[in-house]
Amino acid sequence: MRIELRRGALRAVTDTQGGELISLRNGEGTEFIWDGDPAFWTGRNPVLFPIVGSLKNGTVQFGGQAFRMGRHGFARRSQFELEEQGEDYVDFALRESEETLRQYPCRFSLRIRHQLLADGFSTSFTVENTDSTRLPFCIGAHTAFRCPLFSGERFEHYQLIFDQPESVPSLLLTPEGIIRHGCTEDIMKGGSTVSLDYKTFARLDTLIFEHPRSRVVSLLHRHTGKGVRMEFGGFPMVAFWTKPDAPFICLEPWHGCAALDDESGVFEEKPHCICLEPGEKKVLEYTVAIREGNA
Repeated sequence: MRIELRRGALRAVTDTQGGELISLRNGEGTEFIWDGDPAFWTGRNPVLFPIVGSLKNGTVQFGGQAFRMGRHGFARRSQFELEEQGEDYVDFALRESEETLRQYPCRFSLRIRHQLLADGFSTSFTVENTDSTRLPFCIGAHTAFRCPLFSGERFEHYQLIFDQPESVPSLLLTPEGIIRHGCTEDIMKGGSTVSLDYKTFARLDTLIFEHPRSRVVSLLHRHTGKGVRMEFGGFPMVAFWTKPDAPFICLEPWHGCAALDDESGVFEEKPHCICLEPGEKKVLEYTVAIREGNA
């Protein structure tokens, strides 16, 4: 079920399938979210839960028992319940089921709120442990923005601009999507800007930064200044991904990441895994603001 949100001139569309915000338009009708064209990628803004990225050998261990789970977990393919809605916000909820318990033997509540703001939107994730034992999980966003935004522009006309100079290198992946322990590449070189180039993504697949100084990154046209600004607050990682010649780029705040090639496979030992005691909650939020440019 799709639900439209309105605030001033802004319009958004959300979907109970995956609990996603799948459209954001400004007063001029410019669409900022990727439309899921299957010629490139059917995703739009998937929620990554209870894992981020790929598992080593496709499995993760709970209490010495191996469980299989697909890349980025099951939330993105799940039907969420509509919990609450207003003109400019919506709350979705996902809880354990027979299907999730086969992959992830934990009882949980995942609540997602999408809220329109004066110049964009916020998305918050609230995870609650409704089980009687510790709840380990990872979570992230995978928000795909149209790039380029306007006719006559090119992907290469855009830049990622961090709010701080960065010396943190990008983590590197194997062809199977596993992080190569100790292998990095210095993309930022002490600067704050990454110029977009399909060749970079063809070579590295995903740019992955762990513990950047910045809490804000913007996707902007290098001449007009138009685009979006994302604040990712309490997320310790941020990643960027696209496909060859695809007119979009994903900005991804993560609390967790793909498996390391030398990790144990025990869920609680995964990088940036969050563990909640029974009854405990964790809230994480990111915000997106539309940047109208230099004029």
